Amino acid sequence: MCGIVGYIGDKEASDVIIKGLKRLEYRGYDSAGIAIINGELHIKKGKGKVKNLESMIRGVASSHIGIGHTRWATHGEPNDINSHPHVSQSGKLALVHNGIIENYTSLKKKLESQGYTFYSETDTEIIAKLIESFLEKNPDDLRKSVQLALLQVTGTYGLAIIHSDFPDEIIVARKGSPLLLGVGENEMLIASDASAVAEYTDKVVYLDDGEIAVIRKSDYTVQSADEVELTKEVHELALSLEEIEKGGYDHFMMKEIFEQPRAISDCLRGRLNVEEGEITLGGIDKVMDQLINANRVVIAACGTSWHSGLVGEYLFESLAKMPVEVEYASEFRYKEQLIGEGDVMIVISQSGETADTLAALREARERGALVLGVVNVVGSTIARETDGGVYIHAGPEIGVASTKAFTAQVTVLALIAIKVAQMRGKLDKERSKALIKELSHIPQKIQEILDQSDKIKNIADLFTYAPNFLYLGRSYSFPVALEGALKLKEISYAHAEGYPAAEMKHGPIALIDDMMPVVVIAATQHTNDKMVSNIEEVRARKGRIIAITTPGNEEVAELAEFTLTVPETMDELSPLLTVIPLQLLSYYIAVNRGCNVDQPRNLAKSVTVE
Repeated sequence: MCGIVGYIGDKEASDVIIKGLKRLEYRGYDSAGIAIINGELHIKKGKGKVKNLESMIRGVASSHIGIGHTRWATHGEPNDINSHPHVSQSGKLALVHNGIIENYTSLKKKLESQGYTFYSETDTEIIAKLIESFLEKNPDDLRKSVQLALLQVTGTYGLAIIHSDFPDEIIVARKGSPLLLGVGENEMLIASDASAVAEYTDKVVYLDDGEIAVIRKSDYTVQSADEVELTKEVHELALSLEEIEKGGYDHFMMKEIFEQPRAISDCLRGRLNVEEGEITLGGIDKVMDQLINANRVVIAACGTSWHSGLVGEYLFESLAKMPVEVEYASEFRYKEQLIGEGDVMIVISQSGETADTLAALREARERGALVLGVVNVVGSTIARETDGGVYIHAGPEIGVASTKAFTAQVTVLALIAIKVAQMRGKLDKERSKALIKELSHIPQKIQEILDQSDKIKNIADLFTYAPNFLYLGRSYSFPVALEGALKLKEISYAHAEGYPAAEMKHGPIALIDDMMPVVVIAATQHTNDKMVSNIEEVRARKGRIIAITTPGNEEVAELAEFTLTVPETMDELSPLLTVIPLQLLSYYIAVNRGCNVDQPRNLAKSVTVE
């Protein structure tokens, strides 16, 4: 969501910060701001895009230290005053903040009683004034003042703080909102996302909850909440500039759709032995006995990751014969907790920082469950806090609407399900070898679908301004229907709903007429007869049928007005193929409607607050 960038070194700070903020634009934001020190504090901020900020900061004094921010509004509407950075009463301290301060109302009343004045509607301004109130008592120790102030704060935060009386240091603190340090030569960077520092260094330090760091040009120190100095591991950042550029595509989303053959190949690399029918998953080897003997598996995720979790449920139950529940992570912590020892929770998150998913993870671990992660970002909080897991290795996903992360997540879930099924003796060797061999062919089959993108665009052109869409699927295709509808809603702002095909008769059928496009996913053999019946029902009510099916499925092709084919595959792996035309359909409709595909309104890439 909100983005933080900070710099201290020999370069022009504003140039580095502005470039870093541009790298974070994909996360979603409504305003941007920057603070630099050159003798005194200089702040420029306002509603709108980073390019506006770039012109505002031009001509302001040169500086080698500063912090910047892109804001996604929580407390207070998007406007110039509510934009970050926020300043202290003296105007000497500035800070940027990701997260939510839950007790800001009581803190504000206390500070107002002490004579402090507030100008914004944000919870963040309270932190700036609170730190200054402690600095008055500790005038030589900015870090100590930050620590004392944060002891009074309830909520989540990623903070970067500068003060004109301390022009050689930046203070950063983390609790529940990601922050990392980029370690360079005679320079240090701060960011909420590695993409902002990748141009300058491949060495990063990930802060953990409760830690406070003092950043100087040539060194840094990190302390725990109880003031114990920590030695932090320096990680090598596996991220190239090429991966976070558009590479000739009009949008990151299109690039990432077309990267899926490569992404899944990377996901499978080193994990498949096709000849022997074996799968190697080093990240969960040490906990495999607990997994295969689990009482049940609970999958927790949000958004697109929740849809991949639904596919995972079908895979585990069908192949491994294990009971599985899929939970919205945002709801899990508020339910009666019936999870504990003997249970396994699998949490899925592209970023590895999703706040609700992290909360579910911690709740499950506290109650004694084994927790495994399926994440994309190496070194992310979920990756560090789980008992084991499997990276999806999809590469950076910049577009807000997830595409390659979904297919890579499903690929990993298929790998885990097949491995568990083999070890539980629920999958015979011939069947498991067939699944593994077919998985190895999926990248090429996705490429075959991408090669017919022009046909998908032609259909999108016909339905660009349809106000409503219905997506139908059964079994493995039901989560794909949900995902297809979500993609269309996210980036084109058209209303769309995904339904189990049989549930159409329990309400949605009332909506079908000759103005309603109905996207039917009919590419699994074991549900084909029932899907044909559902298509007949839509056709009888003059619905405009767009079918996703296989080349030899004449029954479906004859009934549909439009047909998009995907190569034959095994039913269990069909979501990896059937979702691709739906991603492209959504993309082309959104482009036709003039929508901002990579940064849809009101959405953020990584939801790091509740």
